[in-house]
Amino acid sequence: MNLFLDYASLGILFAVLLILIYGLIIVHDIPYEMALKRDHPHADAIHVAGWVSLFFLHVLWPFLWIWATMYNGEKKEWLGERKSVSSEDYSSLVARLDELEKNSKG
Repeated sequence: MNLFLDYASLGILFAVLLILIYGLIIVHDIPYEMALKRDHPHADAIHVAGWVSLFFLHVLWPFLWIWATMYNGEKKEWLGERKSVSSEDYSSLVARLDELEKNSKG
């Protein structure tokens, strides 16, 4: 009877350890899955960095989460990205600035 309980407790211990290890791996794939869902251009790099983070005591994992969420797949743009000014808008702004400088001097 006692030997059976020893083996049962050992089996439970191994099962819990396996569940924890697999759970940790699944948690580390969350940023990669988010990147795939958002059609992120760096999804493969996020996946590799997730494995690297696994060996560096999970230091990189929060940054991977941020990196995966910084791309909007629907609009194909980075969140927080400023729109660039077109060359014709830039030319008109320079012309307005020249006009204002002429008016202020004369």
